Amino acid sequence: MNKKEISEIKKRFTKTKCSFTRLCGCYVDADKQKRLTLKEAFLGLPEEEMFKYIDIFRKTLSGSIGKSLLNMEFPMEEETREDGKQRFLMKLVESKLTDEDLLDQFYDKVIENYGYPENYFIILTHDAYDIPTITSDGVENFDASDYVYDYILCSICPVSLTKPGLCYNAETNNIQDRIRDWLVGAPTSGFLFPAFNDRNMDIHSLLYYSKKSDELDFVLTEKVLGCQLPLPAKSQKETFNNIVEEALGLDCDYEVVKTIHENLTQMIAENSEEPAPLELGKPEMTKLLQKSGVEEEEIETFEQRFDETVGENKVLIADNITSTRKFEVCTPDVKIQVNPERADLVETKVIDGVPYLMIEINDMVEVNGIQVVSELAKKTQEEE
Repeated sequence: MNKKEISEIKKRFTKTKCSFTRLCGCYVDADKQKRLTLKEAFLGLPEEEMFKYIDIFRKTLSGSIGKSLLNMEFPMEEETREDGKQRFLMKLVESKLTDEDLLDQFYDKVIENYGYPENYFIILTHDAYDIPTITSDGVENFDASDYVYDYILCSICPVSLTKPGLCYNAETNNIQDRIRDWLVGAPTSGFLFPAFNDRNMDIHSLLYYSKKSDELDFVLTEKVLGCQLPLPAKSQKETFNNIVEEALGLDCDYEVVKTIHENLTQMIAENSEEPAPLELGKPEMTKLLQKSGVEEEEIETFEQRFDETVGENKVLIADNITSTRKFEVCTPDVKIQVNPERADLVETKVIDGVPYLMIEINDMVEVNGIQVVSELAKKTQEEE
């Protein structure tokens, strides 16, 4: 799913537009015991409760694609097996969450494989979205809908005790000890199934959500959803950096790395108007390195290591492996951050056999927030 498709679904998460047919949930304690299960007609909920659930659903579809939101496809074996996870999820969708046995099986699967050590709340909702056609001028036409997007959304939220403290009791006009209760927090994990790809139902894919992009739940996604997670965003950057270092060896100098960064930044800028993030597979990586002046032998080494560490036919997200907002140069004792558009201000030089980082400066220099006079400014003033 891309940004436009996710946005189209989220736009329905309002009291007036939503068409959720069912709300189901299971409250699980720290001992992995079911403390409560609920089954409700969503539109029959009190208004305040409805708004709070809608807020949870919106957060389950929030974040950047490739970081907090991950598109995942089911392996073929999951779709062909009678007891496969994809088929089980399809049964949940087709039941519209009315089959109590299926719901209990789903809760049991989550409880068995979700490693959260404290209390949490599993929320499931079902929706049937009558997909409108889009006219040539971008207007939605609900009267010309041809398809219905039937899906479930799952949100897993931590439940924790509110903090202790004093509070004001209006009835007794007194300050007293605050009564602590169990509060449902923002979702930490969740998924949308089936995916809404090309503005239609894609039963071969799902959209997975993780509040922390660097703490993905590999067990939950494999054992409950039947999908394999891609590398987390942070790991993608570390993996790319390691492959570049290994492939280039002694040729991994400042100028080459700076050129790779500049070319990556340019590629991201050229893709900025697209709804989907820029994905770089091995062919795109090869072109990037060729454009950056990397030798053919080193590119072959990079391709081999890419297959071994990332995976054949796998991709990395460009935004995950470089930053368009900063260009950073570090030594054990010094860290320099440069405007990415002015990376040319930093260069390397060897003076009397000692390597140096050279930074071009102008008359605007601050040290600990204090503006200092540069040697160039002194010279100019003396000449005047």
